[in-house]
Amino acid sequence: MVKPRLHLDADVSYRTLQKVLRERGHDVTRTPCEWMPLDATDEQQLLQATARGRCILTFNIGDFMQLARQYPGHGGIILAHQQAWTLPSLIAAVDNMLSQTDASDWPGQVRWLNEWKK
Repeated sequence: MVKPRLHLDADVSYRTLQKVLRERGHDVTRTPCEWMPLDATDEQQLLQATARGRCILTFNIGDFMQLARQYPGHGGIILAHQQAWTLPSLIAAVDNMLSQTDASDWPGQVRWLNEWKK
């Protein structure tokens, strides 16, 4: 099983989230980084993550649902309602998702992070 590689879009780009997930052995990048400026559009974030073989986690549900229709070959989109998550619950769910899915599960998929909430 090949673990998914994740990008945290600008809306969910918490340093602590990235740090803890990396400490747990996951390959996680965030906006901003060397290939993604802080002011990147949603479209740029999705396309650049996809080009790098990454799925993307976002709180920006409406825009990313539209982008998923526009770019059906995207690398995978994980949606979450921002108000529904504390940082510890977000870390736990993302860790579960990255541990329980395979990279091959993600291309073209749009899924809700709630699937991995305990």
